[in-house]
Order: sequence, then C-alpha cells, then structure tokens
Amino acid sequence: MSLALRLSFFYGGFFLSVGILSPFWPVWLTSRGLSPSEIGVLLAIGQWAKVATTLVTGGVADRSGDPRRVMLVLAIVGVAGYAACFRAHGFVALATLNALAVGSLAALLPVADSLATTATQRGHIDFGRVRMWGTIAFVVATLLGGSIVNGRAADVILELVVALVALNVVSCFLLPRGATHLGADLVHGSTWRLIWTPRFLMFLASTTLLAASHSVYYAFGSLNWQAQGFSDTAIAGLWAEGAAAEAVFFYCGARAVTRYGPVPMMVLGAASGAVRWTVLALTGDWRLLVLAQLLHAGTIACAGLGAIHYLGRTIPAARMATVQAINVAIISGVGYGIVMPLSGMLYAAYGGRAYLAMAVLSAASSVAAMTLKWLPAAAPTNS
Repeated sequence: MSLALRLSFFYGGFFLSVGILSPFWPVWLTSRGLSPSEIGVLLAIGQWAKVATTLVTGGVADRSGDPRRVMLVLAIVGVAGYAACFRAHGFVALATLNALAVGSLAALLPVADSLATTATQRGHIDFGRVRMWGTIAFVVATLLGGSIVNGRAADVILELVVALVALNVVSCFLLPRGATHLGADLVHGSTWRLIWTPRFLMFLASTTLLAASHSVYYAFGSLNWQAQGFSDTAIAGLWAEGAAAEAVFFYCGARAVTRYGPVPMMVLGAASGAVRWTVLALTGDWRLLVLAQLLHAGTIACAGLGAIHYLGRTIPAARMATVQAINVAIISGVGYGIVMPLSGMLYAAYGGRAYLAMAVLSAASSVAAMTLKWLPAAAPTNS
C-alpha cells in the first residue's frame, strides 16, 4: 500500500469521527442530563486538554523516532475514553473522559501532518490530494450522521463515535513503521530556539488570526442564515458548497504552490477571508452568498497549503511534529480559545455584522503573511 493511500485513509478516518462529534456530541451530552452551561464548560475543558496533549505528544513523536507508535497509543486512548462514556454519568466523570478522549484524538492530527509535510517536500505525495479525503469524509459523516441519528435514541451517537474513532486505530496501524521522517534530517538544539524568531512568530500570528476569523462562521453561521430566512436545506447546501470548494482546491492546489510559492498562497487565502466575511456581514442575497462560500477554498485550502509548504521549506523534518503541534496548540488556545467566546458576545450584540470583526482578523492575517518575505529566516527557505 502506498504512503499516499495510507495517509489518505488516515485523514478520511479521522475526519469521519470529527464529522459526527462536531454536530452531535452536545446532543448526546444533553441526553445524559448536562445543562447547556455544563456542556459549555465541558467543551472548554476539552479545548484546553487538546492544547496540552498536542504540545506534549508532538515533541514525544519527534524524539521517539517512531511517530506511528505514538499515534497508535493516542488512538487507543481515544477509543477507551469514549467507550468508558457508556457507563459514565454526571458532570465530573463526563468532563474527565471527554478531556481524555478529545485530547488524544486532537493530538493525532499534527503528528500526521508532520509525516505528510515531510513526504510532500520529498516528492513522495501531494499533500492536497491526500488531505482532501478528510474534507470529503467530514461532509459524508455530517450528512449521513443526521439521517442515522434522526428518530433514534441518543446513545446511537456514542456508538457511532466509538466505531469511527476505532477506525483511527486501524489507520494508524497501517502507517509506515519506524522513523519515517527523521534519519538524515536529524538536527540538534532547542526547537523553541529554532522557532523563536520574528519570521516564525509572524507565521504563527498569520495562521492563528486566519483560523480565529472562522469563529463566527463555525459557531453562528447556520443561526445567522436561519435568521435571514433560509431553509435548512439551503443552509446545508451552503455548507456543502464551501466544503466542496475546499476539496477541489486541495486536489488542484499543488501547481499553484509550485508556481507562486507558499507565502503568496497564505497572503491570498487570508485576503479572500476578508472579502468573504465582509459579504456575509452585509448581505443575505443568495447569489452573493453562493459566490462568497466558494472562498472557503481560499481561507482553508489555499492558506492551508501555503502554510504546510512553508513549514516544509523552513523547518527540519526532525522537528516537524513538534512545530506542527505548537502551531495547532496556539491556534486552538489563543485563536479559538479566546476569539470564539468573544464572537458569541459580538453576535449577541450585532448579529451577522459580527462577521466584520472576522474580516479584520483575516486582513491582519494577510498582512502578517506578507511580512514573511522580508523578515530574516532561521533556516534557508524557498518561499
């Protein structure tokens, strides 16, 4: 089995589980008697558990010389955490198991991204064509999950979660054994010293600002469209359109990276976010919304491919899992952890106009990405 197929299977399996957890996990928690405020606290605890486990396991994966083994352990712990929820009741027990499970599951992604990034730089795979299967799987899980859950007891949600998270154990087992991204690229010195440079800090600022700019969309996008009078079918269509545009760009984007370089891709992706959020803030015209949703390809796929290739060109392979983990942890903690609650206050006060604040974040992300061309680099770069 080729490396591209193994990584495609991993991304597909990972985002199948995310596609069920994202919309339906709060529903299952409600069935166990948790109040909305308790669910909010439980999810917040889980978010910070993701930050902690991601930071720890990225470094462990790099030092171990065998990322596959680390990923297997994380996947098994994730399955065990969710399976234990069958017998769990009460806030403390559920919050503890949720933190264990989501922390382990989230830590898988940066390690897998480090393997895919290094393989892409070595010409073994096309990252976009591997990663697109995650987007497709997420859409499939969300659409089919609604049909499966509808009219059934809430525990079917937990059964689906356990089954799909268990699929991650299989996909991790199928990844190559041993030091798949180390060997000749082994470097010495502190990872923090490697990234504690103006150039890399500006990279982190750009990726974090752009990720955070999606806060209103992810939390209140459907509610805003409902308030504008769109049907559930139309709303589902807009979400699906954005995901489809993302998948297409992932499939085709490698040529753009080769032609223009990673930094211009990051600049363009973030700038498209400023346009997209402004349109969503100012209009409820269906035709303009359809056009704006195509820009999901920019804010996720275009900027994401740029960021992945930027890391591949500037970070040694032996430090890649650690750096990916730091990037994801900062996005989760500083980005979503801070901006998501603020977006709730903005939406409560201004409704859809809250998107204008997200447009500002996207514009700031684009400016931060522009500076990467001029700031000194800690390592040679082809960006």
